[in-house]
Formats: sequence, C-alpha cells, structure tokens
Amino acid sequence: MRVLRGEVSEFQRWLQKSERFAVLTGAGVSAESGIPTFRGPGGLWRQYSAVELATPQAWSENPGLVWEFYNYRRVLMGEKRPNPAHLALAKIEKEFQKLGKAFTLITQNIDDLHLEAGSQNLIRLHGSLWEVRCVRCAKVSPNREVPITPAFAGTGGVEGNGPSKAFREADLPHCSECGGLLRPHVVWFGEMLDPEVLASAQKAALEAELFLVVGTSAVVYPAAGLVELAAQGGAKIAVVNLDVPVSHRFLDFVFEGAAGEILPSLLQFPDS
Repeated sequence: MRVLRGEVSEFQRWLQKSERFAVLTGAGVSAESGIPTFRGPGGLWRQYSAVELATPQAWSENPGLVWEFYNYRRVLMGEKRPNPAHLALAKIEKEFQKLGKAFTLITQNIDDLHLEAGSQNLIRLHGSLWEVRCVRCAKVSPNREVPITPAFAGTGGVEGNGPSKAFREADLPHCSECGGLLRPHVVWFGEMLDPEVLASAQKAALEAELFLVVGTSAVVYPAAGLVELAAQGGAKIAVVNLDVPVSHRFLDFVFEGAAGEILPSLLQFPDS
C-alpha cells in the first residue's frame, strides 16, 4: 500500500468516531475475485464488448445473444467467491451495528458477492445478475438458474464470431405471472438508475461523516455525484484503489493498492 494522502491512523480515528459511514465499491473489488470487468483492453466476450451488448438496443435486436452473454456471466460469476475486501466490509458493518451506528454499502457491482460475504445494508446501484425483470409486467424476481433455460446449456463460450446458436422466442426465459419475456435486472448503458435506489444512495452519501470509495475512480456520474454529495455534507473522503484518482479535489485520504490487501487492516478501530 502506498499512502498518497492522509495517514492510516488518522483515517482510523475518523472511522472510530463517525456515527454514519458509507462505502462505494466498484469493479476493482470484484476483479480481485477473478471477475472480468468487460471494460477496457482485453474486456471482450468474443468480438463484443459489454458496451455493445449491455444496451436496450442490443436487447431489442437480439435478446437471445444478450441472454447468452449474461448466461455466460452467470456461469463465470457462480464460481467466484468473496475476497478479503468483501469480508472486511461485512466485518466493519457488524462492528458499526454493535455500536448502534449507521453503515451503508453502495455498490456498482452486479455479482452479489457483498451479500455472500455477509453485508446487509446494501444498495445495488446497477441491479443484480441474479435477478430478472419481466418486460411486460415489470415484476422483479430472484433467479439463480444456470443455465437460465435449458436451451442455454453449453452455450456462451468465448470462441467464435457470433452466437453459438440461433435462439427462438420459446428458448428465452419467461415470466411465471404473465408470460412476458424476462430480462436481466441490471442497468444497461443508456438506461437511468432506479430513482428510489439512487435517492437512497444519495441520502447515505449526504449524511455520511466518513465516505470511502473502493475499487473505482468514481470520476463518472452518478458515482462522482455521490462523492460530491458526501463532501458537501461535510464527510471525510477516502479512496482505496489501484489507480490514483484523477482529481484530488474532495479527497482527504488516498491509499493506493489492492482493496483485498488494504481493507482488512485499514478498517480497524485504533484500539482493536
């Protein structure tokens, strides 16, 4: 770990005296569990990038291909487990609960590894890979089926230049209530965040006395807006990330390195 701004001891003093602590996590945390980000160099599935497939337009043009991509992600993510960063965040939440203090974890990740690690007060900005939503009746349901339907068994491989098969309407998952087509309950590029989810995240950021950003640069909105809100509310702002943030305007603490290596020792009260 490189300490680029502030001191570990000072951060831990703020951790101990803060009554309201909020954390924002991004793809860097999941990457340490072996989950590809599908962003940047090497982040392709076949010849496609997530920016191409995770869109309403791609869904409209070829829902079978989109589901094949997400079924592949389910297969991949289903094998992954929480890493020390996930576990450290779940542990500090329990410490705050014991003391009657408020802890909120806001994540941009859709893998639910925070839940598996034991985090409870979790706001999922971009939804969950393990939930589906009906495009007709809008019902949201948990769904951990892998493959998502029998037709997707053995598909989703990274080789080739297109879908491994042409999926029919009947091959796709459908709502048990109304028979409508089911889609992944995630926020795609070009879609707005759920207003209630965003409002909850904004409230937690604005009320926080200490706001920690982990595994993301948080320079793109709406994540950047949460940092700004926390600063406006008077919170101390800390960052743990492999990449040094472009802007230090709001930052009181900057710790450079892998979250799984830093958080277990950083998220400790000074006398523990």
